[in-house]
Amino acid sequence: MNILFLCVGNSARSQIAEGLAKEMFPETFHVESAGSMPANSVHDGAIKCMQEIGIDISNQYPKKVEELDDVFIKNLDFVITLCAEEICPIIDKSAKRIQWPNPDPAINNITSRQQELLFRETRENIFRMLKKFFTNLN
Repeated sequence: MNILFLCVGNSARSQIAEGLAKEMFPETFHVESAGSMPANSVHDGAIKCMQEIGIDISNQYPKKVEELDDVFIKNLDFVITLCAEEICPIIDKSAKRIQWPNPDPAINNITSRQQELLFRETRENIFRMLKKFFTNLN
């Protein structure tokens, strides 16, 4: 099973989804994330909120779809987009497309406490969607 999580910057939501899915799903699932305009690094808030639940995504990095393995892309089963307010990238493949709109937790001009809460809320929301997704596969 090949699953790609897409978002614009590939720095927060899609990275959280990738980290959670790799932890939750069987090893037979190949999970990646990418973005249409990748940021320079994974957002510190994403790394921190995942560390809180024992998942280390500090070695993940933002990337474009074109950087992913061709065999993986040609054999995608699902493309899951996580954008809410912006336009998520589109891949013209035969994979089933699913939209899980999540507001971007990386908001400027808020307190660090508010941002922590937003990242936790995003993580928990994505966790619930992944759990439901996996349950519906069986």
